[in-house]
Amino acid sequence: MASQDTASQQAPNAAMEQRLAAVERVLEVRAHDKGLSADGTMHWQEENLLAENGAKVVARAWTDPAFRQRLLADGKAAIAEFEIGLPAIQRQVYVLENTPAVHNVIVCTLCSCTATTLIGPPPNWYEDLEYRARVVREARSVLQEMGCPVAPETEVRVWDTTADTRFMVLPMQPPEAIGWPEDKLASIVTRDSLIEVARLSAEGG
Repeated sequence: MASQDTASQQAPNAAMEQRLAAVERVLEVRAHDKGLSADGTMHWQEENLLAENGAKVVARAWTDPAFRQRLLADGKAAIAEFEIGLPAIQRQVYVLENTPAVHNVIVCTLCSCTATTLIGPPPNWYEDLEYRARVVREARSVLQEMGCPVAPETEVRVWDTTADTRFMVLPMQPPEAIGWPEDKLASIVTRDSLIEVARLSAEGG
């Protein structure tokens, strides 16, 4: 057990680490907004492909039960099978499975961070203070307004992104898309469905 003096020294250090992590998150978002990577290199084309990364992961999970199990158990390790680069700051990446009983939705109440290498840059509505504040308090109402109503018997879980933790939702596969090949399945997965404010259909989105 740490002594009282050691504990008192650790507290300011922990507070400083939290502040630095918060600054890093803001800088990360600003860099993506401007189409810049951490070293200032333009990567507009790369950013436009990022949501496709998440779509490929979802399509594999829909068609490969063993991969689905690995993905839900250890998202970061399973995603690495696709050789998708994850920023060092993202120490944990959790994939949350939606079911008829549970509807997961993602938010970042501090700023607007997402798992950008899977979902892409945050959409404007995700950055908006109204969404960030309201979805925590009244998730069902917000989802209803966004065209994604949730049945009364379904539990809604709101997940708040942190400095080193990112989330991605594994949406439910549309029944009419069962049996499709992975590439076709990936084509109907949208960025908003990876945050889970949108329903998917076999028609796309």
